[in-house]
Amino acid sequence: MKKMLLLYTLLIAGFMIFLYFFYFRSFTADTGLPPDERLQGTMEEKYVMVTFQSGIDYWKTGLKGFEDAAQVLGVSVEYRGATQYDMNEQITVLEQVIARKPAGIALSAMDPEALVPTIDKAVEAGIPVVLFDSGAPASRAYSFLGTDNYNAGEVAAHKMAELIGQRGAVAIVTRPGQLNHRERTEGFRSVMASDYPEIDIVAVTDGEGDQLASEEAARELLAEYPELVGVFATEANGGVGVGRAVKSAGMLPQVRIISFDTDKGTLDMVKEGTIAATLAQGTWNMGYWALMHLFHLEHDIVQPGADRKSSRVPQLPVYVDTGISIVTQSSVDDYYAK
Repeated sequence: MKKMLLLYTLLIAGFMIFLYFFYFRSFTADTGLPPDERLQGTMEEKYVMVTFQSGIDYWKTGLKGFEDAAQVLGVSVEYRGATQYDMNEQITVLEQVIARKPAGIALSAMDPEALVPTIDKAVEAGIPVVLFDSGAPASRAYSFLGTDNYNAGEVAAHKMAELIGQRGAVAIVTRPGQLNHRERTEGFRSVMASDYPEIDIVAVTDGEGDQLASEEAARELLAEYPELVGVFATEANGGVGVGRAVKSAGMLPQVRIISFDTDKGTLDMVKEGTIAATLAQGTWNMGYWALMHLFHLEHDIVQPGADRKSSRVPQLPVYVDTGISIVTQSSVDDYYAK
């Protein structure tokens, strides 16, 4: 019995040694870092999140994800952004961040074209850049993490069709100059054209990402199209503005509103029934995984660019869909900040 026990002990020990040399050792060699250092940085290592309209509620959950990842990795983070919806201000803020040479930058791009030279400047300076929420596909940023916005527009279209009985006049309040909003609009229009021939999109108007501007745009729509039965607002300020206009015009529940995001104002309107539904994005995921991507790039744990075909070194995905869900009156309580 003792001999059998000794034999089993030796076999197990041999198997563990085999695992160590052929799996554990090979993995740490691929990453180039000792096992206790692969995902551990220092507080001197600073990563910066850059947005626009930096004071709005929308960014809070994404920033929380960014901060949570920093706690896991043992690094420091900072939040910067243009205070207004102003492209020149965001370019200036990004230039200032680049000059400080951070370990990496997570950026939500207000404009998909205008920011490309500044993004590329950061990459050329050796600063890893990943984009989240709103991208700039022509830039040299490594990856994009965010909602599949075209698909989100399709989801909104199907929900709108359900709400209005698959017929009637609808409108869209959006931000035509921002890529993610253009994609949402295109997805919405595509589904209506292909699947719902009795739904007519009578207008697409600019809400400027502002509650008051969106409210005024909605008032004009209601006056011009009194037969309107639905409005899709592609962002939260637009949804609240449209909600105010429809409510004050006494056109509830004739006009069904679908909005985007889960700021408190939007959720309150969903709860009271002014907004019929809103689409919740995976904003915490955007922030958390944006920092994880930056950390891996900064520490050469992955191979970017031309070495994507390497089988020895793990690769980061260049596109991550962070998901979406439909929030209605029956589920809204689950989405308030805890």
